Amino acid sequence: MSSTRSTPRTVEGTSEAVDARGARVAPAMSGVWAVAQGVVLSFAVVILLAVVALLGAPDAGAERVPWGAASRVAGGLWLLGHGVPVATAGATITIVPLGIGALALFTTYVSAKRSAIPAPAAVVSGTVTYLLVVVAASAAGGVRGAGLALAAIGAVVVGGGGMVVGVLAQPEAPRLGEVAERLLGVLPPVLRLGLRAGFASLALLTGLSAALVAVWLVAGRATADDVLSSLAPGWIGGVVLAVSQLALVPNLVVWASAWVAGPGFAVGQGTTFSPRAVVDGPLPALPLLGALPGPDWTGGRSLWVPAVVVLCGAAGGWFAWRRLEPALVQWPDVAWVLGGLAGAAGLGAAVLQLWAGGAAGAGRLAVVGADPLLTGGVVALEVLVGGAVVVLTAHTRPWRYAARR
Repeated sequence: MSSTRSTPRTVEGTSEAVDARGARVAPAMSGVWAVAQGVVLSFAVVILLAVVALLGAPDAGAERVPWGAASRVAGGLWLLGHGVPVATAGATITIVPLGIGALALFTTYVSAKRSAIPAPAAVVSGTVTYLLVVVAASAAGGVRGAGLALAAIGAVVVGGGGMVVGVLAQPEAPRLGEVAERLLGVLPPVLRLGLRAGFASLALLTGLSAALVAVWLVAGRATADDVLSSLAPGWIGGVVLAVSQLALVPNLVVWASAWVAGPGFAVGQGTTFSPRAVVDGPLPALPLLGALPGPDWTGGRSLWVPAVVVLCGAAGGWFAWRRLEPALVQWPDVAWVLGGLAGAAGLGAAVLQLWAGGAAGAGRLAVVGADPLLTGGVVALEVLVGGAVVVLTAHTRPWRYAARR
């Protein structure tokens, strides 16, 4: 009689393998969870406004509110904030309410800062998830072809941007400058410095444009009050109208930068708002449009407004020069810096104008915003002039070494 003794089988390293797999999966899942929170929060704000607007309608009650219609309207507005065109009965609306996009980016940023693990996998998984959500929602709403491509671009800009900023805002995450060095390390250092200076100039121009819009709002408050009185929206409708108009304030800031640069912008086909002239026309009954510059803002001193962009370029040139070693700067370095300065500012301005303009309706409202190519080219030229004055002067004068003291 024979007997066999069985020995228990052991698998070495099983717990270590499970831990390693979990360490790889956890960052990706944290990115997905952060995006889910960001999407829900931003959409909840939009649908809340739609529901409140319907409840504030005459003879409206909870049992009479078309909740399905409210959801569809809110979904269309939320997608429009990502650059997805919305088809109506009479036209296709392509103008992007930048405030809604900014809201979605902010909620994603907050969720990523709080919930995402600071790792590349979290950013990638979160961006991909956001992309799938926006594209799927667009396809479900009947968007096809180029519209889906715009949906994908908007999702990457808003969702990906929120994830990147949120993850980098965490204390244990690498600094933004370090990440930029890794991504742009193949470019010459002087070109990278020029690009940073160009974006700094564009940020300064945008901030000054926001201040200008504040002045326009104060100057046009009488017109805005007249429009609001004629609408008589009631207190609920007034709150909804005020909050909804906030979505278009960033658009007005971007258009104001085109006004400062010189080309100006349009709010309706055949209209022009620029320092040289104002060609007005019938406008939608929105109190915000009372802030548009009138004839008092043309000619005379207003013709010198583009000098502000030149000064922004000079500030960018000084930003770059302060980070150079004057004794080592050669003429090719100057060319790289100025090329990056003008290129970044011009390209950024063109993209902003493209994103902020489009069609706001049928007929005359098919043209709203500034010409992206013209505005970008003018901004690039004006920034180049300002930056060149500072950098060339500092490079050719003996006191250029004082910048390092």
